[in-house]
Amino acid sequence: MQAQVSVPGSKSLTNRALTLAALADGETSLNGALWSEDTQVMVECLQELGFMVNVEEDPKESCNRTITVYGKGGAVPPGGTETQPLELYVGNAGTAARFLAALVCLGRGYYRLHGVPRMHERPQADLFRALTQLGYRVDAAGGKLPALIQGGGPRPGKCQVSITESSQFGSALALCSRAGGWQIEVTGENAEESAYLKMTFALIKVFPQTGGVFHIEPDASSGSYFWAAGALPFSEAVVESWRNVPITVAQWPTSGFQPDEEFPRFMPLRGVHTPTYLSRAQHLGDSIMTAIVLAPFADHPVRFGELGRLRLQECERVLALRTELTKCGAKVIEKDDTLEIFPSNLHGAEIGWRCASPFWG
Repeated sequence: MQAQVSVPGSKSLTNRALTLAALADGETSLNGALWSEDTQVMVECLQELGFMVNVEEDPKESCNRTITVYGKGGAVPPGGTETQPLELYVGNAGTAARFLAALVCLGRGYYRLHGVPRMHERPQADLFRALTQLGYRVDAAGGKLPALIQGGGPRPGKCQVSITESSQFGSALALCSRAGGWQIEVTGENAEESAYLKMTFALIKVFPQTGGVFHIEPDASSGSYFWAAGALPFSEAVVESWRNVPITVAQWPTSGFQPDEEFPRFMPLRGVHTPTYLSRAQHLGDSIMTAIVLAPFADHPVRFGELGRLRLQECERVLALRTELTKCGAKVIEKDDTLEIFPSNLHGAEIGWRCASPFWG
């Protein structure tokens, strides 16, 4: 018995594509775009800015939408005044906050970006510093949101940005660089973060600049839940090769855009070919959280390393994973930037919603 499932579109690709569509010259339809809290925030902010954005149901996937953006050829509608800036609420959406910070610099006037308290704790300083180097004014206490940004329109120039804390800083600048005339030097590059920056440059290269249709591929991180379900030991899907797993994901991405598309080749974790440790930097993106949840079912301890970026996201995810797995009866040891998880007999428990998704498999 086999099953094939469809998964929603990629959040990372959707918000990048929305930014590029707003800067394109003409009408761009994004098919298979994810409709989630983060992408809805991005759409609402673009509409608040003055872009026409239409959203239609996707008959093939209830969590997707066809989003049509009417670009203005690199122009961004004006903001408000210093005392009454145009307010943009970004919730807890890191991609929206960072991409919009660069985008509004291409407009003229004042824009104020703010979000939930957790968003106000997340790093932004290196991006704001780079925008300041380009000649834009950014007032942000401690280099974090809320931020008052004075746009000055396209302003050719050079800037340097570190992606040590987040690749989204580099992506935000890259997405707007053509319209702004910006030359960007990226520093602090590492394997973990550059994967997402490479996604941005690859997307820019193929995106229709004069409008058209662009398809958003399925989200590989979400798809990892289904590959994981097929790899559970009580499933009929215990096999030697992931290619024979009876639970498969339709239209599994192969573009190389998403680091998470490598997830299936590490299944099952019981396999002798599992590396000494699995790394978010070297092996997987956010889908490493799914692998962490699977680890108690392995027949040997599994160690996960280079997890620091998970601590800077919507919540402190390393702590959350350790806490929730321990509730379920798993033996988990956290040391420095690693988690070591031992074979365990699990039981049910109430799971915090921020880490619930990887447990659903």
